[in-house]
Amino acid sequence: MRASRFHLATLKETPVDAEIISHQLMLRAGMIRRHAAGIYSWLPLGLRILRKVEQIIREEMDRAGALELLMPSFQPAELWQESGRWDQFGPELLRLRDRHDRDACIGPTHEEIVTDIFRREVNSYRQLPLNFYQIQTKFRDEIRPRFGVMRSREFIMKDAYSFDIDKEGMQRSYDIMDQAYINIFDRFGLDYRAVSADSGAIGGSTSQEFHVLADSGEDAIAFSEQGDFAANIETVEALPPRIERSAASAEMQTVDTPGMYTIEDLANGLGVSAQQCMKTLIVEAEDGGLVALVLRGDHELNALKAERLDGVASPLRLAQREQITATLGSDIGSIGPIGLNLKTIVDHSAAVVGDFVCGANQDDKHFINANWGRDCEEPVKADIRNVVDGDPSPGSTGQLKILRGIEVGHIFQLGQKYSESMQAAVLDENGKGIAPFMGCYGIGVTRVVAAAIEQNHDAQGIIWPAALAPFQLAICPINYHKSEVVKQATDDLYQQCLTRGLEVFLDDRALRPGVIFSDMELIGIPHRIVLSERGITAQQFEYKGRSDDSAQELPLDELKTFVDKLYPDQCAPG
Repeated sequence: MRASRFHLATLKETPVDAEIISHQLMLRAGMIRRHAAGIYSWLPLGLRILRKVEQIIREEMDRAGALELLMPSFQPAELWQESGRWDQFGPELLRLRDRHDRDACIGPTHEEIVTDIFRREVNSYRQLPLNFYQIQTKFRDEIRPRFGVMRSREFIMKDAYSFDIDKEGMQRSYDIMDQAYINIFDRFGLDYRAVSADSGAIGGSTSQEFHVLADSGEDAIAFSEQGDFAANIETVEALPPRIERSAASAEMQTVDTPGMYTIEDLANGLGVSAQQCMKTLIVEAEDGGLVALVLRGDHELNALKAERLDGVASPLRLAQREQITATLGSDIGSIGPIGLNLKTIVDHSAAVVGDFVCGANQDDKHFINANWGRDCEEPVKADIRNVVDGDPSPGSTGQLKILRGIEVGHIFQLGQKYSESMQAAVLDENGKGIAPFMGCYGIGVTRVVAAAIEQNHDAQGIIWPAALAPFQLAICPINYHKSEVVKQATDDLYQQCLTRGLEVFLDDRALRPGVIFSDMELIGIPHRIVLSERGITAQQFEYKGRSDDSAQELPLDELKTFVDKLYPDQCAPG
């Protein structure tokens, strides 16, 4: 591809509304353009990369025996009503009515549609197992779309759905997809982890997420430093401390704490550590009342764990300030477990702290030197916190390490959730109707592109893994339009690369070398060859790998061999 025939729409300045590096670089590199909040067009450069992602996915899904189809974005409401999700899914489901006044939605996912296809097309166990997949546009009406295509309203997703006659078959299909996903992410060339996860709104039992590791990741991932344990922090058990609670060393006292409303304020004001302070959170109860959850000041509440507690409303909701003050008689920053007339659940780690600081249930007052069992009853204990670096790893030896990840894939064992609710059935070998066991397998195609950038970039721009790069090689001639020698050598090399089947980008624009080089760094082509009249006279060419610190001069008569070595699998015969 010649640059003079390509729409290379790079930007010098970073758009002010671009929050994270992938959003900034995708705009600057001319990959995407925004039309509305969370709505983007993919320009030619970005589309080339998107198609690379899709092709790898398609090849591995086909190899795993999945069958590609294409389902509609427009979905009738009655299918979602059958599954029970029409009212459950929430405002992210974009609901609408057509000209006949019939309810419908723009699909955020396709469990209902694929189950409807299955029940119309399949009637015997002999037709199983089946796995249908598609690569298609989805729409989720995010309340606050952000981070470019990382959390947009419209996005492209690969979703697959398996159908089996029993649980054992579902497990086999799940395992096949697990391996296919490993193959896919290995081929992407990204540093990723597969981790145990919560099934969320999709439902089902077993599920696993695939995360690209990046400092900007929204999800916290816990890994065992000595073992193969890995899970989303939401699902990881925080093991109870093995230490005994220390004995009380002083009498409890009430102290004035005006203006100390946070754990940080309290620790600094009283000269204690955050872990010595108790954090009391008031959440809504199932019956409309309140429940108190108590953690160490340096720990964070795990919402999934908390909402599974008896008596706690699900989904978890923090109580409104007005309800707290009306019920308890003091403001949020002064609430504590001592003398609190509420059902109170204390995290295991908080329950072993002695001589702690907590709210006195009076505005601007706290207790110091408070102790469980002496100043209040022994606590009801539960695991309600997120694990942190250094916690013991559940199920294996060693400690946990917390890294950030970007979720780009998720696989689920759905069981019979959708097949039963939508009355999809096949006849087994005895002629009995059986609701099939389903699996669901998603990859965020557009999100993969952004995640790859978050993980692979420098101050100059994007550093694409070879499999995802828009072009394999950039040829950058200096004075291409002024020097016949340069033009001839460049055209010869360009034609040789095309003959080898390489995806080559010839930058034949009449621009200064510095501008051309900056653009090539920005868009992230893995290899760059520079031809100049001075170099040709000296029988040299310049080469720079995208991750190299500097360029190198190499013999011109070795140019063909050099390109062959860069891409040995694409050398011309002979």
